[in-house]
Amino acid sequence: MANDQTSEFWREKLITLRQELLELEKDAREHRGTVELDQQKVGRLSRMDAMQARAMEDAISARRKQALLRISGAFERLDENEFGYCLKCGEDIAVKRLEFDPTSLYCIGCSSN
Repeated sequence: MANDQTSEFWREKLITLRQELLELEKDAREHRGTVELDQQKVGRLSRMDAMQARAMEDAISARRKQALLRISGAFERLDENEFGYCLKCGEDIAVKRLEFDPTSLYCIGCSSN
């Protein structure tokens, strides 16, 4: 990135994003447990509903973990002064794209190829 002030802006943005994801994951872990059945409903469908809800929670958790890995990569790129540059062509990644997703690795041109 262009200067230390800009790098600090992105670092703060990434820290905030990481904290939000960690808080969501912590809350999810606290509420997750063994699959509990609604005692008012009995039968195979209620078990399937509970199992499906658990599978969805697991998938969301996996996506959060992937996002945390992308954030770690963005921190590394900041430390190496490579943040904001496309990994394919080396050009700047548009600020609007980084504002939407500060973990972006590619410019819009390379991303669409």
